[in-house]
Amino acid sequence: MANLGVQPFGRDILRVAAVTLVVCLAACHPAMGQWMGKQTGCYANSMAANPNRPTVANPADITQYGVLEVEYGWDHIWPAKAVRQTSVGGLLKFGLLCDVELRWNSTPFLSQTDASGAHRSFGDTWLGPQVRLYRQTQHAPTISFSYAVKIPSASTENGLGTGRVDHAFTFLASKDIAQFHFDFNATEFLVGRPQSSGLDRNQQFNLAFSRPIHGGLQFTGEFYGDTRLNRQTAGFASSLWALTYTVFPRLVIDGGFEAGLTSGGPHRHAFAGATYSIVNLYPGGRRKRSAVPPVVKR
Repeated sequence: MANLGVQPFGRDILRVAAVTLVVCLAACHPAMGQWMGKQTGCYANSMAANPNRPTVANPADITQYGVLEVEYGWDHIWPAKAVRQTSVGGLLKFGLLCDVELRWNSTPFLSQTDASGAHRSFGDTWLGPQVRLYRQTQHAPTISFSYAVKIPSASTENGLGTGRVDHAFTFLASKDIAQFHFDFNATEFLVGRPQSSGLDRNQQFNLAFSRPIHGGLQFTGEFYGDTRLNRQTAGFASSLWALTYTVFPRLVIDGGFEAGLTSGGPHRHAFAGATYSIVNLYPGGRRKRSAVPPVVKR
């Protein structure tokens, strides 16, 4: 196995990731599901997808309580002249608690073609929770905080991966205003240095907006940018434009493109994907609620 650069601190992070996965598996056990189902005020009337795609920004609202949801998509990027990248990646989300979502982001396929040929690898993996701190009211947005750690699973050859552990701390806010929905993210990245010890840091800011067009069809746009990471990696600004379509509440498909506004970013980027709510793993509370006969007013 290639050296992934996982030092003692990195091994601690891997242990945290393993514990997180164990919690997810334990929650899937029927007895655990019944216990979780006894919480009140958490269940929605029906399952509906909560897409993070297609924008770089994520919504502050989380996956519905007890719901296991998956997002997958295809991306084709032209990061530089005579360089092309193609990837297939996904995000698995689970509403562990009313206001806590567990997230596992992976890239099973990553390919880069440049002057030296075609190079393929499994991409990096990100793990972490998102916690909703406040739900939207008439005058205030939904507010959340998320943390994610990168497990360096991509090959370090040909620049497909750095082999180092990274961290992302994100503040998220979402608000519906008139017929528009807005998502704002501010992220602090701590990025492992490929050739030396220590961490570089930079920030990313995102503002995404969407508006219904007709029926299940919706228009989405986003402006975002990164500050300078180090001498080799400059900051940049970019824009993203997409259409989404709700086939039915549990399934949303999307497609669009990204156009860079400055040098240093992904100047051309085409993508398509889907979000699907798979199953509610805490069915006990729903059954109990539906079993209660309605009160008939006389």
